[in-house]
Amino acid sequence: MDDKELLSIIIPCLNEESNIQPMYQRLHAVLAAMGCDYEIIFIDDGSRDGTFERISAVHALDPKVGGISFSRNFGHQAALLAGLQYARGALVITMDGDLQHPPEAIPLLAEKFREGYDIVNTRRIDHQETGAFKKLSSGLFYRLMSYLSDTRVEPSGADFRLMGRKAVDAFLHFPERSRFTRGLVSWMGFRQAVVEYQAAARASGHTKYTLSRMARLALDAITSFSSRPLRISFYTGLLVSLLGIAYGLYIFFSFLSGKTIQGWASL
Repeated sequence: MDDKELLSIIIPCLNEESNIQPMYQRLHAVLAAMGCDYEIIFIDDGSRDGTFERISAVHALDPKVGGISFSRNFGHQAALLAGLQYARGALVITMDGDLQHPPEAIPLLAEKFREGYDIVNTRRIDHQETGAFKKLSSGLFYRLMSYLSDTRVEPSGADFRLMGRKAVDAFLHFPERSRFTRGLVSWMGFRQAVVEYQAAARASGHTKYTLSRMARLALDAITSFSSRPLRISFYTGLLVSLLGIAYGLYIFFSFLSGKTIQGWASL
C-alpha cells in the first residue's frame, strides 16, 4: 500500500454512542503506525441515543473523521452502501462500530492487498462467550442462504473487509435496491483472499442482528440475485400440474369404463 493512497474506513453505527470514542482512538493508533492518509466515515443508521453527537465531537478533534446521519433506521446494508458511495479512498475498509472487528487487524488486510488481491475478506474466530445456539443457528443460516442464493457465503464471514477502488466501483454499479453485501462481493469475482481474526466480546450495548433482521437479510440475499427459488417454484408447479393432469385422465377413463368415482365425476 502506497503511503500516498487514501484509505477510507466505513463504520455503520446504530446506538453505539459509548463505542464511538474508543473506536476512533484504536483506529487512530493503528493508522498513525501505518503512516497512511485516511478518512473515517461513521454512518449513523437512525440511532436513538447520542451516537451522532459523539461522531460530531470526534470530527471537531480530527477533521478526517466524517459522519452521515440517516433520518431513520434503514438497515446495516443500506449504511454500508451509503459509506461506499461517499468514500474517496483508493482502498476502502468496511467494519462494524461495536469493536468486535479489531482495528489492529487492518495492517494484515493491507498486507494481503499488497500481495495483489483486489478484495480481502475476513473470517471470524468466535470468542469464548459466543453461545452454542448462536454458533449453530448462524452456521445453519449461512449454509441455507448459500444454497438458496447460488453463491457461497462464508458461515463465519463478516462485513469486515478491504476493497480496492476497482472492486468498489464495480460493486456500486449493481442495480439492486436491497443488497446483501457479502453475497454480492463473493459473486462479483476479482482476486479475493481471507484473513482470520479473533472476535472480541461486544464492548457495550447489544447485537443489532436480531432473528427478524437476519430473516430479512436472508430474503434480500435470496431475491436479489438468485434464480434458485424461481426454479424450485417452477418445478413444484410443474409437478403439481402433471399430478393433476394424471388424476384427471384417471377419472375420465374410469368414467368411460363405467366405474363411479366419488366426487364431481359422478355428477
